Amino acid sequence: MGSPFSARLREAAAPVWEACLTHPFVTGIGDGSLPVEKFRYFMLQDYLYLFDYARVFALGVVKAREPALMRTFAQNVNAILDGEMNIHRAYMARLGITEEQVLQSKPALDNLSYTNYMLSVAQNGGPMEIVSAILACSWSYAEIGQALAKLPGAAEHPFYGEWVQGYCSTEYTACNQALIDLMDRLAADANAAQLAYLTDIFVNCSRYELGFWDMSWEMRP
Repeated sequence: MGSPFSARLREAAAPVWEACLTHPFVTGIGDGSLPVEKFRYFMLQDYLYLFDYARVFALGVVKAREPALMRTFAQNVNAILDGEMNIHRAYMARLGITEEQVLQSKPALDNLSYTNYMLSVAQNGGPMEIVSAILACSWSYAEIGQALAKLPGAAEHPFYGEWVQGYCSTEYTACNQALIDLMDRLAADANAAQLAYLTDIFVNCSRYELGFWDMSWEMRP
């Protein structure tokens, strides 16, 4: 029995993920040196991003034919809207930002490009294409959270520690592992052309992740 398909995805995206892990925005969270205004911009854009991210999962509910798979996608929609977004809401409260103010903000062009790509993949594909598009964000944040948590004081930082704790938590790690396992299950009977396309989707979304860090660092409109 060969390696799971997810290992192929991780290997294909390795150079991009290394660039994410060493990005000045990410390392700034880890050592506490990131300027708060950059983090504020990031949180606003990421909050807007998560609505479309949830919509990609919701398309999984539409496309799935197995009740159990429908429930899995639906549970992830709830995990985003009432779970991951709570990290953002807590920071927004600390920064004096209301949800109404966020929703009046416009997504940056890089943000729009990324979410439009994922939604296009979801609308034109099926469950395995949807999971491939979703997984790059979930998995890269899990790795970033775990890497930053190993740095002295990062998880205890008075401002950024909550963010680190959120993405290295047992709950988040388990949710991400469930998506990795789902990717492997859905791709188990895929042919070579399908696997190549899934890999392209995953790498493209990984590149968009790196671009999101660039966008946030530069605060691009």
